[in-house]
Amino acid sequence: MKDHVNKIKKTVIIIDYRCNNRCRFCIDEDKRHLPARTTQQIFSEMADARARGRTYLELIGGELTIRPDIFYLIKSAKDLGFRTVAMATNGRMFSYEDFAEKIIRSGLDHVIFSIHGHNGRLHDSLTQSENSFRELMKGLKNLRKIGFDNIGSNTTIVKQNYKSLFSIGKFIYGLGIRNAEFIFVDPTYGGAHKHFKEMVPRISEASPYIRKCLKIGKDKAAKHWVARYVPLCYFTDYLNQISELSEVRNFESEHLAPDFKNYNVEVSRIQIGRQKTARCSGCRYYAKCEGIWREYIRQYGDKELNPVLRG
Repeated sequence: MKDHVNKIKKTVIIIDYRCNNRCRFCIDEDKRHLPARTTQQIFSEMADARARGRTYLELIGGELTIRPDIFYLIKSAKDLGFRTVAMATNGRMFSYEDFAEKIIRSGLDHVIFSIHGHNGRLHDSLTQSENSFRELMKGLKNLRKIGFDNIGSNTTIVKQNYKSLFSIGKFIYGLGIRNAEFIFVDPTYGGAHKHFKEMVPRISEASPYIRKCLKIGKDKAAKHWVARYVPLCYFTDYLNQISELSEVRNFESEHLAPDFKNYNVEVSRIQIGRQKTARCSGCRYYAKCEGIWREYIRQYGDKELNPVLRG
């Protein structure tokens, strides 16, 4: 295991919560009214992070591409000396060729597109934004057109799409993406919290579909083809494809948002969001596993958790 000194020091800045999609599961659904921070406030936060030795910067929202200062912020991050500047985005603004070209010229190193379905019907139903899938696909095409291929994806796993995960995985792989995360929805706050029974699948029902999706990456030896926020007992054959395990080994992460500061994401996630229960006692993966969402346990109980016996 890498020691503390050798871990990549990653800062994730949540710029603001405004968005041009309305994803029903969005964890920030109740925060969209919060005022946007100024350009100077964000620049100061980036400069402070860099001064503290942070080398990897990821900018997320909301949807940061709808901010007119996004080009300046990315260029400033590179000028400050961040080795990697990444962005998570719904991709819609990339459908404009001039936008796609300008943001890459600004110094963006890595783009992570949110892809929640393998077709417009499924994706748009989850984003609650007509043509969001079509615009996302055009945006990806525009990046390929200018020769930019450092593209990843994230897919939120909800009741509405978990049975389609194999098709979604095949679709993403077919797009040439080899860095993909399939994220079990977080019901701690926001949309999935308010609409829990509508949005959150049972892990026992979703896990066969998640494993089938993970097998795509396993068979193809994809660079980073992983599930996130799942209990290890359902994925014993895919432990090297569980995002948190590699994250803990390789990153020292902090999240800086308009309404909170979290300087130790890996530890606080276990303390606040995730939970193991007495049922997990004796599991051979107990020390590594973060369990499942506390809100999940509150709503569904822990009978689905299956401790893996030692031996």
